[in-house]
Amino acid sequence: MTNISVLLCFIILAIGSSMVMPNVSSAKQEVHTYELKKGDFSVNFTNWGASIISLVLPDRYGKLADVVLGYDSLKEYMNDSSYIGAVVGRFANRIGGAQFTLEGKHYSVVANEGKNTLHGGKRGFSDVVWKVKKYDNEGDAPSIVFTYHSSDGEEGFPGDLLVSVKYTLFGDKRLKVKMEAKALNKPTPVNLAQHTYWNLGGHNSGDILSNKIKIFASHITVVDSQLIPTGKFAPVKGTPYDFLKPHLVGSRIKKLPKGYDINYVLDGPASDKKLKRVAVVYDSKSGRSLALSTSAPGVQFYSGNFLKDVKGKGGAVYEAHAGLCLETQGFPDAVNHPDFPSTIVSPGKPYNHVMLFKFSTKAP
Repeated sequence: MTNISVLLCFIILAIGSSMVMPNVSSAKQEVHTYELKKGDFSVNFTNWGASIISLVLPDRYGKLADVVLGYDSLKEYMNDSSYIGAVVGRFANRIGGAQFTLEGKHYSVVANEGKNTLHGGKRGFSDVVWKVKKYDNEGDAPSIVFTYHSSDGEEGFPGDLLVSVKYTLFGDKRLKVKMEAKALNKPTPVNLAQHTYWNLGGHNSGDILSNKIKIFASHITVVDSQLIPTGKFAPVKGTPYDFLKPHLVGSRIKKLPKGYDINYVLDGPASDKKLKRVAVVYDSKSGRSLALSTSAPGVQFYSGNFLKDVKGKGGAVYEAHAGLCLETQGFPDAVNHPDFPSTIVSPGKPYNHVMLFKFSTKAP
């Protein structure tokens, strides 16, 4: 039995009789799993949080492994507090003081990290059931589209918002993620991110400190002790944040209090048609590499600092640095910093965010 089959068996047991087979035409959507597959490259999803629950691809010797952290059962995803694999929003990352002013009106949103808001509040987009609008595992580019209607006032955010996330697989081991959002009646902040934890050696292969990473960003957004941006930018050159040339993740991590959890200001312009380079990650043991590009202005590089005794797939236990996240995004707390790229979406001015993950077994 394959790793994917084992995972699906666990999820079937967890859901029990309430599970229904995928039926995108049905008005009622149950939580379920969905697979996209092209040859020896496959990705599994759940509509709980529009999450990636596995991504399997070969190493340099052709041996398959699942390279994303995750759980065996659906119940564990529902109880997860680390946003493993999920789409986060309505506003990814942090909002300082859990408040902002928009068009002269003050809004208080739900604080869930001290006095601040993290990843949309106590019940953000990672903790809701998304509808499956389209599911096609055939042809040259199999894809799945998840949608969610966020109501006016949800977690304190203004306006009704219609959100969609489309995942598309390509035969050359590429995964494209396209996020869109439309404000239906009021301007509102929108900042979506994909929060998968990557470990190219395999989800159960230990930490990612020996992975080599290059990040195409010359500056970071400076943050205070609560990881809220001060509004200033700082060059990375000569600091532990400097990955303009490839370095091991762990080579300078001890110079930081807990590890990497910072927004990088990506270099160069970008558009939906021409994406900017974000990062390249390489695992020398397996030979797997990941190259990421995006239309977003920033990326949160997070080295999994707060993972502790997390019981993952197949008996694996995830500790600190068991995986790394590359969350392309608008800048954190942008709603309180007029000089940051705008994260305000209005009726007639939709939100668009594209990510392209390219996997290979060739050293970058």
